[in-house]
Amino acid sequence: MTDQALFDKIDLHLIRVLNTVLTERSVSRAAIRLGMYQPAVSAALKRLRALAGDPILVRSGAGMVPTDAGLRMIEPSASILKAAGMLFSDARGFDPATAQVTFRLAASDYLDPLFLPRLVAQIKTQAPRCHIEIQSLSAESDYRAHLAQGEVDIVIGNWSAPPGDLHMGRLFGDDVVCLVAKDHPAVRKTWDAANPASWLEAEHIAPVATHPGAKGVIDEHLATLGLSRNITVRCPHFGLMPSMVASSLLVMTTGRQYCERFASLLPVKILPCPVDFPRMMYYQLWHERTHASAATRWLRDRVKSVANTLRKE
Repeated sequence: MTDQALFDKIDLHLIRVLNTVLTERSVSRAAIRLGMYQPAVSAALKRLRALAGDPILVRSGAGMVPTDAGLRMIEPSASILKAAGMLFSDARGFDPATAQVTFRLAASDYLDPLFLPRLVAQIKTQAPRCHIEIQSLSAESDYRAHLAQGEVDIVIGNWSAPPGDLHMGRLFGDDVVCLVAKDHPAVRKTWDAANPASWLEAEHIAPVATHPGAKGVIDEHLATLGLSRNITVRCPHFGLMPSMVASSLLVMTTGRQYCERFASLLPVKILPCPVDFPRMMYYQLWHERTHASAATRWLRDRVKSVANTLRKE
């Protein structure tokens, strides 16, 4: 079959099925995501296998994994879909009132707990026909690859030094403080800034690293000072940590704005941190591939708008 004949047999729907099956690694999950019946997805996969001369997806134990050829198709298929989505929408300009696009963002749960709810509310109010997919920044996520492959449009979080290979928009800065239970000994006798040993030796709770080897901004700064704290609890759910602090002797060290959201809801108290930290900076990051997109530019503006609103409260 010539290249032209092969090309004539490929349509955008097949590319969408290909990318979804490869990223979901499951025909049934792909069918749900695509809003299709499973036999229709299986039939499309059969066509793709015939066109590629490769199984693309094979069974491995209880699940399925892409073949080497399938892995090489993930990024190009994502690029084709992204380009197709932008082909006419960006040419016409982005009208949020009528647009039907899917915004995909990954966000750290270290954010102010009001941030994402307000962002979703603003997007759905101004762009009611758009869809929103929110992914977490977990230890398994490779946000650089996800941005490059079009799996997410923007990433929101805090970094002491944001990656230099991505576009960056500063959202806000926050002071680092400690959150403890109201009956914690440190409430009666605050930690000594001249000798922070008692703070370092206290029982600390910290989030699970966002990626293998990452220390997080708190422990990265402590390491530059030659210090380390006694972390006895690590939790992947940042939003549950204040409740754990309220009923224990644990110390949570993070931004003041985050802690203030819980100060009136739980029996906790905000204390100054005895170690001097630089302000905790929050950013949104995006890839060059979406830098000129009118839709993604609108999304970035909404993120900045919500950040500005919360910063003024």
